[in-house]
Amino acid sequence: MIDLSKPRQSKVPEVVLAFWVIKIAATTLGETGGDALSMTMHLGYALSTLIFSAFFIVAVAAQIRARAFHPFLYWAVIVATTTAGTTMADYADRSLGIGYPGGSLMLFLLLMGVLGSWWFSLGSVSASNITSPKVEAFYWATILFSNTLGTALGDWLAATGLGYEGGALVFAGALALVAAANFFTSASRVLLFWAAFILTRPLGATVGDLLTKPHAEGGLELSRISSSVVIALFMVVCILFLPQKAGSHPGQREQYP
Repeated sequence: MIDLSKPRQSKVPEVVLAFWVIKIAATTLGETGGDALSMTMHLGYALSTLIFSAFFIVAVAAQIRARAFHPFLYWAVIVATTTAGTTMADYADRSLGIGYPGGSLMLFLLLMGVLGSWWFSLGSVSASNITSPKVEAFYWATILFSNTLGTALGDWLAATGLGYEGGALVFAGALALVAAANFFTSASRVLLFWAAFILTRPLGATVGDLLTKPHAEGGLELSRISSSVVIALFMVVCILFLPQKAGSHPGQREQYP
């Protein structure tokens, strides 16, 4: 059993530019990898979700049990959330028949439920110092549902007529606004961090779809499998050569969200 109250060392990487570069790559890999399993390999959304959920459970259990920050383990869990998030969102949007608006609303309510439980349990949703298994469990649950919601939002916006390229530009612009708020305003760093974290997912989703969807749908029609391999290799290079050390997330001085 994992002791959810025992404090440990910080288990998250310092949030600098390298963090966001790898995060966007991970979200793009989640889209291409999730679609590769569910569509290219014809496993369907339900079975693919079960496979990726099992991967997530194994990876996050290892992450929570770890005593210190391990870059490859941390990013493996992130990729597990993005791939599972892709197939979960597709299952909600398409297989359940509730469409992109219904799927996005359902996933938004689930995310708010996790954040609400985190806040009521600990008095804050700050990810500034992930040092106990209990906080880390909330942290990863929030990331899983934020990545799932981001997938649904990306697909919804692309389907409105903007297309994948237009959707990517919209979410990139929204991220630029969040970055500007971080540098030039006194807005809550906790709020801005989670806003940026959620927005990177639909950005990656639309970029992934832009790479792999057919020309008739506005994509470049690249192979989902080969695209996933290239993005994964890019992530490995980034993890090896860009600074990766344990550190605090934005909002270290904020007690409340």
